[in-house]
Amino acid sequence: MAFTLNVNGAAHVIDEEEDIPLLYVLRDTLRLNGAKYGCGVGQCGACTVLRDGAPVRSCVVPAVSLQGREVTTLEGLRAPDGALHALQRAFLAEQAGQCAYCIPGMILSAAGLLRRKPSPTEADIRTALDANLCRCGSHNRIVRAVQRAAAELSG
Repeated sequence: MAFTLNVNGAAHVIDEEEDIPLLYVLRDTLRLNGAKYGCGVGQCGACTVLRDGAPVRSCVVPAVSLQGREVTTLEGLRAPDGALHALQRAFLAEQAGQCAYCIPGMILSAAGLLRRKPSPTEADIRTALDANLCRCGSHNRIVRAVQRAAAELSG
């Protein structure tokens, strides 16, 4: 089945089975490897991307269901000139990633939060990231990174 996906501002014609998860299309067809395969059942957050600015688990969302929607991956957060997004810079500055497997999902969940709530409290950040698992225990640095990015983005 052929369908069109809008990913990171570009339209892509995808010819895959209608039940293929978005994660497989992103990684295998479009070669966008920011979203990671973690649990495969939408519970760990490693595969998080944005759908129209809101976080979704790409391992459980059928790609075909996103026709007419805008999908943003970690790669799509960069500015057109290649500059890193404030969240990406903050995660680097705070050394928020240890093994970094969870970081793309954390960053995109945080991007969804900052879009909804530009000046979140620490509790807001922890709640927004609660469903994203980090087995390395970097949560405090991740929270600081989101706070840093929020401060930068709000001027």
